[in-house]
Amino acid sequence: MKARVTVTLKSGILDPQGKAIEGALKSLGVDGVASVRQGKVFDIEISGSDKAKTEAALKDAADKLLANTVIENYRVELL
Repeated sequence: MKARVTVTLKSGILDPQGKAIEGALKSLGVDGVASVRQGKVFDIEISGSDKAKTEAALKDAADKLLANTVIENYRVELL
């Protein structure tokens, strides 16, 4: 089974890397960029066929390892 865990900063958390990317896009001539927020994407292949159990295991992994839940949100998608 394939899954994707997307981790993003919570709103209100400063994102200096996103600001740097925003500035770089503008300097490259990309028009209309209002703001950029950066994040992380984990594409995971995991064995098993029980979707509920797999999703619960990945949420547990995100809570403990993949995301800093104090400043980040995450979303688990089974693909």
